[in-house]
Amino acid sequence: MQATEIEGVFKRNGRLYTINLCKGMRVYGESLKTVDGVEYRSWNPYRSKLAAAILKGIKIDTLNKNSKVLYLGAATGTTVSHLSDIVSEIYAVEYSAFAMKKLLELAKKRSNIIPILADANHPHRYLSIVPKVDFLYQDISQRNQVDIFIENVDMYLKSDGRGLLMVKTRSIDVALPPEKIVVEIEEEIRKHGFNVLQKKYLKPYEKDHAALLVEGNGNI
Repeated sequence: MQATEIEGVFKRNGRLYTINLCKGMRVYGESLKTVDGVEYRSWNPYRSKLAAAILKGIKIDTLNKNSKVLYLGAATGTTVSHLSDIVSEIYAVEYSAFAMKKLLELAKKRSNIIPILADANHPHRYLSIVPKVDFLYQDISQRNQVDIFIENVDMYLKSDGRGLLMVKTRSIDVALPPEKIVVEIEEEIRKHGFNVLQKKYLKPYEKDHAALLVEGNGNI
C-alpha cells in the first residue's frame, strides 16, 4: 500500500483504500484486503464522490486522525464510513428518516460517527451538538445547495479548516452549461469572503458534478 497526501488514505493499483476501523466488517459490499497484517477497505469512486474527488487530485490537508468533520447529506453512510476510518469524529447530518435508520446502525459499530437528524438549511438547530470542525463536506441535491454550504461553513468551519462542496449542477439549473454554473458558484463563494483553493470536475465517476475546495476565512 502506498500512502497518499491525505493522512489515512492509501492507494494501490490505481484504487483508494482506508484502514478498516471495524476489522472484518463491510459497509456497502466493498472489498477487503489485508497487507502486512493490516486490513484495508476499497473505496469506490463510483459510490463515493469524495473518493472521486481525491482521485481527481483534490488535496485536503485538514484530514487526519485528530480531525473533526461535519458531513451534510450523510445519506446511508457510504462515504461517512470511510471518513470514520480516517478521522476522530464525524457529525453526520441527514434529513431523511429512512436513511437515518441505516446511519444509526452504522454508528452502533463505529462510535466516532454522531448521526444528526436535521435539515442543513437550518444550521443553528444543531449548534448545541456540533463543534467547530477541521473539515466540512457537503453532498446535497438542492437548488440552494450553495447557500446551505456558505451558512454552515460560516457557522462551523475553523479559520484554518477546509470545506468541500460537491456541486450538483443539474439540481441548480438544467438549462445552463455545468461549467457556467460552477463559475457562478465560485464567484458566490468568494463574495462571502471564502477562498476557493481547488476545483475538479468528477468525470468519469460522476456526470455534471464538480468539487470545490474552500478554506476558512480566518474570522472563526
